[in-house]
Amino acid sequence: MKAEDSVLCIYRFIAVWRYRVLLPSGVFGSHLSIAGSMANALREARALKLDCVQVFTKNQQQWRAPPLQDDAVREWKHELKANGWADGSANAAPGRAVAHSSYLINLASPNPELWAKSVDSMVIELERCEALGIGALVHHPGSSTGAPAEVGLENIVRAYREIFARTRGFRVVSCLENTVGGGSTIGAAFDQLGLLRSRIADATGEGARIGFCFDTCHAHAAGHDMSTAASAAAVLARFDGVCGLAHLHAMHLNDSRDPMGSKRDRHEHIGQGTVGLAGFGPVVNHPGLARVPKILETPKGTTDAGTPHDTLNLRRLKRLMGA
Repeated sequence: MKAEDSVLCIYRFIAVWRYRVLLPSGVFGSHLSIAGSMANALREARALKLDCVQVFTKNQQQWRAPPLQDDAVREWKHELKANGWADGSANAAPGRAVAHSSYLINLASPNPELWAKSVDSMVIELERCEALGIGALVHHPGSSTGAPAEVGLENIVRAYREIFARTRGFRVVSCLENTVGGGSTIGAAFDQLGLLRSRIADATGEGARIGFCFDTCHAHAAGHDMSTAASAAAVLARFDGVCGLAHLHAMHLNDSRDPMGSKRDRHEHIGQGTVGLAGFGPVVNHPGLARVPKILETPKGTTDAGTPHDTLNLRRLKRLMGA
């Protein structure tokens, strides 16, 4: 038996013991469409037997959106209850619902107009999350677009001074997502992410409102080797040491179509990319990640037999837990 296979066997044994005896099952979900109604994502999550969901709260290709209607908020909260995610228990929302911000937002931008529009858009995103009872808003830190990285970092910190001042008292946690690191993009290096969170916390005095989202594909594509059980465990340990798993409020579980270090953000089905099944064992079996929402952003659709790809990807992950 290969050493890697031995490590995976150990992970499976520990998973069966820990998750069936000590802890509830892992929290797994997917990014789902809000076409027709935001609440449709919750209905689809229920049909897929998911534990959590990630959504856009508005059209992510537009800067602004019509205000949330009271009926839409009531419908969303009704479906949260129907999923058993809003009963006041430790397993209820806000942890079961995650939002992703618009990709148009660039808080690191040195362009004053784009920076101001990004700040306004982030405020809108947070307002919508707060109204819906969504506890975590994931966003990419941004790009300095040719300016020195320090300029981008300072622009993000400056943006958060304004954003948190305009949303004082909100419970939503803003989650900085690690990136693949192409061009002037900020957030591929764990040291940079950890520093950014620390500076935002110091500048705003609201450290509890700023956290992280960890994307497995992004990490691998940025050069953090997730392709074996041992290397993936080491990556998580480095992230914990620099950023702190205590500040991790969401994860994106995606395989990578391209090689490690490619700096290309191309998601693949679990076990069918360059991360491979082995790299997900330490993620799904890590005791510190048991209650962290683990969201699939893998390709959608169904097999020829009509089985949703989300279902197949979740089965592959849960097999690594002995489930």
